[in-house]
Amino acid sequence: MYPGTTNENYEKNTKRNALRKLRRWERVLAAKKRKRWQERERSRARRAGSSGAVGRDSGRVAAALAKERLLEARASGPRLCVDLGLAHCMSRKETSRLASQIRRLYGANRRAEKPFWLCLTEFVVGSLIYEECFRMNDGFSNYLMDTTQESYLDLFPLDAIVYLTPDSENVLEDIDPSKVYVLGGLVDESIHKKLTLQRAQEQSLQTARLPIREYMVKTANAKNYHSETLAINQVFDVLSTYYETRSWPAALKAGVSSGKGYVLPDAVK
Repeated sequence: MYPGTTNENYEKNTKRNALRKLRRWERVLAAKKRKRWQERERSRARRAGSSGAVGRDSGRVAAALAKERLLEARASGPRLCVDLGLAHCMSRKETSRLASQIRRLYGANRRAEKPFWLCLTEFVVGSLIYEECFRMNDGFSNYLMDTTQESYLDLFPLDAIVYLTPDSENVLEDIDPSKVYVLGGLVDESIHKKLTLQRAQEQSLQTARLPIREYMVKTANAKNYHSETLAINQVFDVLSTYYETRSWPAALKAGVSSGKGYVLPDAVK
């Protein structure tokens, strides 16, 4: 036990470490099973493609390939968590909007050539966000992603977690497949200023923000409105495009709408 560490904290950390080791072993076993499944799916896709399958058959092939890409992301990362531990800060209307954003985020990830593995943490059974996700999203129970009532703090090593918040002083320069990127599940119509930054700092986590001000410029508008706060699906569009293109200008163009008051320099006339 380290000096100054209480018995309670020591036991909590020991339990977390044991759980992480167990989950790592479970992931190894699951990865072997997924590899066998992927090999079968590749064979089926090749057979279907060589026979010139169209229509429904080609749709099945596309779905199988999308599933294969997602499972590969699960095995090799990167991971993207939506932190739903902030759900109590939202109204019913905001919660419904968040459920809709989760649907759009998942759809974009499923279509991506290089998807992330998604995880909803602190997704509490019976909570409003839980009910809204199932009510608003057809087939939600079949989404290829992890959902858990646990915190990301219990799932991943602290040094692997990067909490993405527009209030961070650190700029996200690249995407590391070994990292776990966390988005605050928050629709801030009422503007909860610096709430995600405060949450990350209290948990001693590394933070980062998108390089909006580094690559974009403010543009004049009637309300003189400029905001770096994006919906979670918009943040994902930026991350996903960058992960595929390695171009921040292309990524920011994909996810930051002109309504935020920022544009790329070449768009200014």
